[in-house]
Parts: sequence; C-alpha cells; structure tokens
Amino acid sequence: MKKAQKGTAKKVLQYLRPYRALVAASILLSAAAVAGTLYIPVLVGRAIDRIIGPGQVDLEAVGKLLTTIGIIAGATAGIQWLNNTINNRITYQVIRDVRSRAFRRLQVLPLSYLDAHPTGEIVSRVIADVDQFADGLLLGFSQLFTGAATILGTLGFMLAIRPGIAAVVVLLTPLSFVVAKFIAGHTYRFFSDQSEARGAQTAFIDEMLGNQKVVRAFGREEKSREAFDGINERLAECSLKAVFFSSLTNPCTRFVNNVVYAAVALTGALVCLGSGGAFTVGSLSALLSYANQYTKPFNEISGVVTELQNALACAERIFDLIAEPAEEPDAPDARVLKDVAGHVTIDGVAFSYVPERPLITGLSLDVPPGSRVAIVGPTGCGKTTLINLLMRFYDVQAGAIRAEGTDIRRITRRSLRGAYGMVLQDTWLRTGTIRENLTLGKPDATDEEVLAACKAAHAHSFIRRLPQGYDTVIGEDGGQLSQGQKQLLCIARIMLRLPPMLILDEATSSIDTRTEAKIQQAFTAMMEGRTTFIVAHRLSTIREADVILAMRDGRIVEQGSHEELLKKDGFYANLYNSQFAS
Repeated sequence: MKKAQKGTAKKVLQYLRPYRALVAASILLSAAAVAGTLYIPVLVGRAIDRIIGPGQVDLEAVGKLLTTIGIIAGATAGIQWLNNTINNRITYQVIRDVRSRAFRRLQVLPLSYLDAHPTGEIVSRVIADVDQFADGLLLGFSQLFTGAATILGTLGFMLAIRPGIAAVVVLLTPLSFVVAKFIAGHTYRFFSDQSEARGAQTAFIDEMLGNQKVVRAFGREEKSREAFDGINERLAECSLKAVFFSSLTNPCTRFVNNVVYAAVALTGALVCLGSGGAFTVGSLSALLSYANQYTKPFNEISGVVTELQNALACAERIFDLIAEPAEEPDAPDARVLKDVAGHVTIDGVAFSYVPERPLITGLSLDVPPGSRVAIVGPTGCGKTTLINLLMRFYDVQAGAIRAEGTDIRRITRRSLRGAYGMVLQDTWLRTGTIRENLTLGKPDATDEEVLAACKAAHAHSFIRRLPQGYDTVIGEDGGQLSQGQKQLLCIARIMLRLPPMLILDEATSSIDTRTEAKIQQAFTAMMEGRTTFIVAHRLSTIREADVILAMRDGRIVEQGSHEELLKKDGFYANLYNSQFAS
C-alpha cells in the first residue's frame, strides 16, 4: 500500500477509535456466525455417513442431526442480522463524524481558501466523496471480518479432518493474493482520478445552474455543452478504467476457486478410495464444502479491496479538506470589543491577493466616531478589498487597522464583526421564513421591532402581500422574491439590529429609483451617530457623506466632502461629471 493510502487508512482508524466496543462486538459476532456456518458441513457429513445404503439408514440419528442443523442455521442467521445492524451503526456514525468535522472546518477556513476553490467541488467532497467512502467502509465491515474468520475457520476444520488435503489448499492460496495485489495496484489511481473528475463535474454544473440566465443571454449554451461533454468524457474514461480493473476481481477469483475445488475433489477422491474406509464419503463432502467456503472469501475480499481503494481515494479528498489549516485563531489576549463609539484608524495598510500584484499600498485614514465615509473609484481599485480588511475577512500584510485604538488583530473576530452591520450588493437569504431571515442577527426581536424595521426599509408592503406574510417560507435563492425585494429584506435585517458601525456596499443597487430615495431617507436616520462606510457607483447617493475617498490603484488619491472635491476639479470631479454628462 502506498504511503498516502497508509496515511488515509490510519485516519480512518482514528475515526473508528470511539466505537472500539462496537468494532470488537462486530468481530466476535463475525467469528460466531462463521463458527455456526462452518460447523454445519460437519453435521451434514455425519448425516451422510448414517446413510450406508438401501435399507441401511439410521433415521433417528439423521433426524437429530437435521434438527441440530436447523437450530444452528437459525441462530447463525440471527447473529448475522445483529452483526449487520452493528456494522451499519459503526459506518454511519463514522460518516456523521466525518461530515460534521468537514462542515466545522468549512466554518473556520480562511476566505482565501473558499475564494480559490469552486463551491461545487467542495460540495462534491462533503457529499459524493463521503457517500462513496461510506459504501466502502460498510462493505469492509460486512465482508472483511467475516471473510478473514471464514478463511481461518475452514483451514482449521480441514486440518482437523485431513491435514494432507488441507496442505494442497494452502499451497494454492498464493494465487488469490497475486490476483488481489494486481487488481488493488491499478484501481486506487483510477478511482482517485474518478473522484477528482466527479468533483470538477459537480463544480461545473453548480456554476452553470447558478448563472443560467447569463449563459442564455450570451448564447453560450453550445459552448457550455461542449465544456460539460469534455468533463463528462474525462469522468467516463476514468470510471471505465476503474470499473474495468475492479471487474477483473470476480472472474479471476472464481478461476482460483475452481482450481482449488478441483484439486480438493481429485485429491480427496483418491484418498477416499485408498483409505480403506478410514476417510469416508461424509468427510470428503465436508472437505469439499470447506474448500468452496475457503476460496469464496478470497473472492469477496478481493471485491472489498477494490471497493476500499475507491473508499480510500474518496476519503483522502475529504481528509485533505479537514486537514486544511484553519483561519489564524484569535490572539490569546484578544480583546472583546465593547462600548463601540466607531473610531477607526487605517495606518499605512498594504495588501495583495497575489504577491506579485500589489493592490493596496500605503493606505492611511482616520475615521472619527459617527462619520460617514464614502469610497468611490473605478472597478478593481480596492474598494471591496478595503471592506474585507475592515471586517478581517483578510488580514493586512503591512500596517494596521485599529478600532477604538486597538489593532483589530488583537480583537476577537466575533466581537469585531458583531460591531458592524453589512448590506452587500449580493444578497443572501437562508431557507426559512421571512421572519427567520429578518431576525438572523437578533433572534430575540419582538414582532413590533420586526414590523418597525420592515416599514423603515419599505419592505412591509410586499411582505404583507405574500401568501403567509412574515411566515412565508423562502428558499436560499429567495424563491418568489425579486432581486430588489431580497435586498430590501437584507436592509431590514440590519435596521432591526442597528449595530454601532455600518458597511453599505452598493446596498441599493437592485432597487428602483423611487424606492431608493425613500431608503436613503431611512439610511440617513440609521446612520445618525454611527460610523458608516459606503461603497457606491452611483455618486448621487453619497453627496451627504462627511468624507469621500476617491481610490485609484489601491491608493486614496483624493479625500474631502462632495463640494470640496468638485471644487478641486480632479479625479473625483471627473468621475462625478462623467455620470451626469449629457
């Protein structure tokens, strides 16, 4: 087994550790079921030996033996049922633990990881790969222990009945190992490739479904189909190779089975004829039964090994996700931000997503409490990046950002982010009722508070017209709501919570002009006494800002009030006038 596979197998064993008692019970029950199964051929052989010839049948003894066989068979079936129940419990508890750890890891991964990996590919790891891992793990528990116990048990019984014939079986056993090694050596790589291709396909489907309107608007249906066909072809090729080698398992092991069975039958028949009655037909019948049962587990174990290759390949992908380094934890002495006035200082900040392409360099700004700061500039100048840095979604690479005089890297993320209320251009609503979405930041809000916030955000009128009003259930994408209505709900959500600082990133981009004017009035009241950072492309919405930052290439090139910047007739004035040029 390769080093990577061994590492993955060790991690699987670590997840099994809390269920040691159940694993031990599974092994014992497997042994008990095998013992019952293997004892039956002995009884059958004895029953055959009681049938000597016509009129020479010991019916009483045969009847007792058949009764015993029935009891043992029934008990064995019950043990196997209990064993399967325990195996299912172990498997799905382990899978529950793996998925829980994976989801918890997603909550603490740095945003840089999530930004760099397609959502569909991550979903594929947590859902499809874990399902494949579960199938392999369950098959392993169902057949691996039983198969190993069967091999050892049948070998023991054969040695007890006739050691010479048992030796023939042992000599032929390496054939099964050669077959298993050959198949296992080829399947892991192909199953790993298959898992990666499946993830790429899931990511592509997720991307296309989420942007289907854009695809159709630009007539990219054919190109999308071609791209999908390419990924699908790669997945089919990987799957065919994996299935081809795994499908060799059955015919190859059956060939070995037949060779062993034929060898035992021939050798046993010769011994039976030359033993002068010392080796009976009943004993030969038992040996043949054991020979058949001895080789069958090799067939099953070879199949299990193939499935385990697939399971380990999928497990490796989910374990890689779980092993990703988490977001740097809060400093041990990190301060909990309380009594926030809204004083923010940006001191010589530098940041870039890619080291060789600097984005923000030498950015400095002092924002007094209660100030309204508008950030404007061309696309890619660093406006949204500055918001990410303020919220500590990313950490600065040089300089410092301070809140209430403390470097935000010395403040707990939870309290820092709790001090801000964000309304973004991209709306996010969770599956649930309108009320549950509104109270996301304030679960204990009263009905009166919810109603007041929605009226202030001009969302109450359309909510009231919904089938169940505030109890209407909406999906993640907002369902029957328009983009503007979803944005109004996000605005109402912030108005309900009213944190000491606000971030409005194109907060009214999807709202009609008439409603926007009303929302701006509500925003003006909401921003009173609160430090607010406003990102806007429509410059008419930021005239009342206390200070406007005009950014270009990651630097503040101008700052001042609307009137001051227009008088300068510089970069901001050009931006502003270009929007209102005839």
